[in-house]
Amino acid sequence: MQQVPNIPHIRIYQEWLRESRGLSFDSYDALWRWSVTDLDAFWQSIWDYEGMQSPTPHTAVLADDRMPGARWFPGAQVNYARQVLRHVDAAHAAGMPAIVSEDELGHVRELSWPALRRQVASLALTLRALGVERGDRVAAYLPNVPETIVAFLACASIGAIWSVCAPDMGAQAVTDRFRQIEPKVLIAADGVHYNGRPMDRSEVVAGLRQALPSVERLVLLDTPYASRRLDADTRFADAVARDDAETAAFEPDWLPFEHPLWVVYSSGTTGLPKPIVHGHGGILLTLMGLKGLHNDLGASYRANNFGERFHWYSSTGWVMWNAQVGGLVAGTTICLFDGSPSGPKDRPDWTTLWRFAARHRVTFFGAGAAFYANCMKAGVTLAQCGDLSRIRALGATGSPLPEEVQRWGSAQFAALGTPDIWWCNISGGTDFCGAFIGGNRELPQVPGQMQCRQLGCAVEAWNEAGEPVVGEVGELVCTRPIPSMPLYFWGDTGNARYLSSYFDVYPGVWRHGDWLKIGMDGGCVIYGRSDATLNRHGVRLGTSEIYAAVEALPEVLDSMVVDLEYLGRESYMALFVVLRDGLVLDDTLRERLAQAIRGAVSPRFLPDEILQAPAIPRTLSGKKQEVPIKKLMLGQAVDKVVNRDAMANPECIDWYVSVVANRRLRTPEPQTT
Repeated sequence: MQQVPNIPHIRIYQEWLRESRGLSFDSYDALWRWSVTDLDAFWQSIWDYEGMQSPTPHTAVLADDRMPGARWFPGAQVNYARQVLRHVDAAHAAGMPAIVSEDELGHVRELSWPALRRQVASLALTLRALGVERGDRVAAYLPNVPETIVAFLACASIGAIWSVCAPDMGAQAVTDRFRQIEPKVLIAADGVHYNGRPMDRSEVVAGLRQALPSVERLVLLDTPYASRRLDADTRFADAVARDDAETAAFEPDWLPFEHPLWVVYSSGTTGLPKPIVHGHGGILLTLMGLKGLHNDLGASYRANNFGERFHWYSSTGWVMWNAQVGGLVAGTTICLFDGSPSGPKDRPDWTTLWRFAARHRVTFFGAGAAFYANCMKAGVTLAQCGDLSRIRALGATGSPLPEEVQRWGSAQFAALGTPDIWWCNISGGTDFCGAFIGGNRELPQVPGQMQCRQLGCAVEAWNEAGEPVVGEVGELVCTRPIPSMPLYFWGDTGNARYLSSYFDVYPGVWRHGDWLKIGMDGGCVIYGRSDATLNRHGVRLGTSEIYAAVEALPEVLDSMVVDLEYLGRESYMALFVVLRDGLVLDDTLRERLAQAIRGAVSPRFLPDEILQAPAIPRTLSGKKQEVPIKKLMLGQAVDKVVNRDAMANPECIDWYVSVVANRRLRTPEPQTT
């Protein structure tokens, strides 16, 4: 393969703007300000630069400039799967596979681009034969394997709406998500291998089918880990096996720009998880800006974009799985690891992913920030993990990446002969399936912060008066729409939940729920969540799901969970429980509480500490005061965070003050946010 000069995408894009639009910018800040001021010109440029196609013209770029309710590219027709499959012939001719995957047992598979196209066509035709029509929902209970990607692309290609949950989630958590969208078809795996052991999921699959009365058909992915063979309408292996004239002739449907692509879930502090609907066109445009310009994916081979091997460790239940799949839109090989990033639970091994990356010649390596911190704490030496010389970029997200961890990683790669390793630290969310803040290969790197606000994202930090500030911590807001903001929440009458989730504080302005500081140089630092939503290393969950599990125990009268996620420190989650009179929290009850959370939600959300409290602080209207207690535990003064006159039980606050004062909770220095 002949390589072209290693020129960053963002520079190539700016050259294209100069030549095709007559636009020239003397700094990234000037480019960013143009991109958020002239939205029509910027997003039209992404459409043209990335070669988006439509059989019908669009009549405008941003037809309705408002939030929520922005209307993009009316008249255009697109399809996510079509954008992926357009790369088949060229990528295959370059000798690159579409997907490389490996599981915990060392089983390696490669899926070629032609095989990907054929399997997608076969499954799409099977789904149609099972009665799936445009707009029907298809729910998937699948791990991070090639079959899941084939299933997603098959659904997208015929206009079905995709939704996936990971098999490590508890049955109730999955049911709470899927029941809201009333899927017609369930695609499920009957088992997985995770954390060094096989996990039978046949009973969960059978239970899901009973709990979801809308499901008419089951497509089953058979694994060696199930204890029994379930009945199914078709086996996955049969559904992707067609290889005939009809599959050869299959092409994804042209769909309206805003046709729903998938439903993802982001939890609030009350009620069921929010079923967020994103559209084909909006996801594609935002994805192209993120993957190409900011993640610089495929930059080493701009003329022949098939030398990249992109890996971002994720489960299917995290939005970074969607980002991993997005590598295919750029025509790159994506590398999947299905299993625990730290090896078996009884024999932790934080070299697992690095050795995977070495074996499969990964060029872009991404993971949650906590992964890198754990590698540092475990004393990992990358020089002992194989040949990592092809890695040119490290991606981090999910929580703030501490400065010392980034310095550790840079020193490790310097010892490998890569002294200029680039950290592409990003911050975004499931809610809009993108990033607000990210990387730029041409900007300086400062450990502990992200390089810039992303093009097209009018992100600011606002103080309590709703004024933009620089050099101070404030609420992260986005003042202009971007294409991948949700179309709506499924079943949300009158957009009530949508409005209350992002626009309750600043009408018409997206409030994301993060603390942000923007530096004079444009660099950004995220200080964690500003609301009570749990963010466990990048996976968000509503506190209500924890409460439902915990308060189902007869011993528990009330509960409250607080997640302290903040810059440079480990995530720390405390669970407070109020027990029946005469009961004392002991190790047996602690284990029952942990089992309840593990079974109903996920082991990921087990608390770091469980404390017996005299009462849960509540407002006069009965709402749990999670945010004030979180601020108190983060070191702020009690009279600054709690209005006792607005409380139903103000007498209990003194107990929480004493806990913070007398216990060695892992709290940072007080913040004046």
